[in-house]
Amino acid sequence: MKRKKQIKSLILGVLTFVVVIGFAFPFLWMLLASFKTQAQIMSTDHFFLFKPTGQNYANVFSEYDFLKFILNSFIVAAGSTIGSLLLGLPAAYAIARFRLQGLGLVILIARIIPGITFLIPWFILFSQLGMVDTYSSLILSHMLVGLPFIIWVMISFFEGLPTEIEQSGLIDGCTPTQVFLKIVLPISGPGIITSSLLSFIFSWNNFMFSIILAGDKTRTLPVAVFNFMSYSEINWGALMAAACIITLPVLIIALVAQRFIVSGLAAGAVKG
Repeated sequence: MKRKKQIKSLILGVLTFVVVIGFAFPFLWMLLASFKTQAQIMSTDHFFLFKPTGQNYANVFSEYDFLKFILNSFIVAAGSTIGSLLLGLPAAYAIARFRLQGLGLVILIARIIPGITFLIPWFILFSQLGMVDTYSSLILSHMLVGLPFIIWVMISFFEGLPTEIEQSGLIDGCTPTQVFLKIVLPISGPGIITSSLLSFIFSWNNFMFSIILAGDKTRTLPVAVFNFMSYSEINWGALMAAACIITLPVLIIALVAQRFIVSGLAAGAVKG
């Protein structure tokens, strides 16, 4: 019996190692390539042994004004996340407490429909309103992804909260709005943090809406990275450096907030 457990543990360890290597290899290649010259990247003889250079990162910030793109992405991601929270939290609470399954189904359908379906109507609408190349159009379009996600995460979380806590607040003289703001939201911290962080990451990495609705003033990071690829050549060094810059904030968020993400998703998956 003990030997069988050891064999199973060994097999599990080997499989885990293979999976981790498979997922980690592209990130390792990206990181190493960001410190290589174009010739070193194209050569198979310089994968690990090469003289690193920081010129790619210097070019990204000096020639492509990447600080502007970082600021644009942060404004759009933060704005869409805040807007989705302001609308999504009350909506999720109402659906959970009043059992509005029909409304929840509509929101689920909106989440399932591919975003490209909304792209042409969205572009025509914003063109008629003169809102193309504005932060407002990008924030509203990114909320198409973030808002349904926040609602669906928080519905199951609110359903798992004991109603006795809310009833005690009503007995103490609180209005339903005060119960929601002063009692429900403070104890829903893990779910709110989880949904807001994932919504922020979705918006940060969104390419489809930005390539159509963003212009020179509001161009975000994924679109800026796309510009490193031309018809005749791909600047692999600068492209990999830019990809590392885009990945770094998301990686930091994931490492710092992983405890909240895991606890929030687990709490939202359990109904009391």
